[in-house]
Amino acid sequence: MLTVTAPATSANLGSGFDVFGVAFDRPLDVVRVERAAETTIEVSGVGSQYIPEEPERNTAGVVAAELDTPARIIIDKGVRPASGLGSSAASAAAAAVGLSELYETDHTREDLVRIAAEGEKAVSGSAHADNVAPSILGGFTVVRENGVESVDATVPLVACLPETVVSTREARRVLPERVDLGDMSKNVGNAATLTIGMHRDDPELIGQGMAESVVTPARAALIDGYEEAVDAATAAGATGVTVSGAGPALLAVTHSGDQRAVGASMLDAFEDQGIEARTFSTMIGSGAKIH
Repeated sequence: MLTVTAPATSANLGSGFDVFGVAFDRPLDVVRVERAAETTIEVSGVGSQYIPEEPERNTAGVVAAELDTPARIIIDKGVRPASGLGSSAASAAAAAVGLSELYETDHTREDLVRIAAEGEKAVSGSAHADNVAPSILGGFTVVRENGVESVDATVPLVACLPETVVSTREARRVLPERVDLGDMSKNVGNAATLTIGMHRDDPELIGQGMAESVVTPARAALIDGYEEAVDAATAAGATGVTVSGAGPALLAVTHSGDQRAVGASMLDAFEDQGIEARTFSTMIGSGAKIH
């Protein structure tokens, strides 16, 4: 039996809708795979009661079908479902890397990003690679129509997860159908700024580049206490705060040494609104690993 870990991720980063993503150094999904006549899924861990074990409805099961690699797949969830932290992508990423190794395929990691994205259809209804790309490749990733680019970065992050649920499908439904040309121009500039910041490991540039006025406000409206948490985090030293993926998690970029204060400020802000939340400090980390 082969064991693979794949990390939580954050997609979009504000200005990079469906394009940007980062891998965390924690939490992780742990996935074990072994050859079998047909694919079966077993799930345990955080939120496992909400995850289907039918292979055709599970991201890891869909990946096994795409690779034509039937297997017994055992998933220990470390990334909570419906969190905005790439839970379904972590399982898909770990399965893709593990099954490719188990069956000795000739797929590259970039190939596996596309295959793992097919697994995301089981959750969101369409193949999105913005979470599976960093979960497989690690670092900061940019998904393009015909490929994916990645770069290592060392930047302190704080994720805050309020105890509320925002489904990926609902977060898609609230998006505007049209975008103002001026908003698009500002967003291109912000996305470029963020990318330069990642190359320089510069939290100030990354925070500035996370600003976005189309997708973020629409999704933030689904998260009670969002504005208060953002204001508190910024006052505590965060250089930028945005919705992580589809939400409800928030992602804050900080300077080294400010993570604890930023996390505590967001917890207090949600508590003042009567909402329980938890935070964790992390760094931009590496992708899926075979153990």
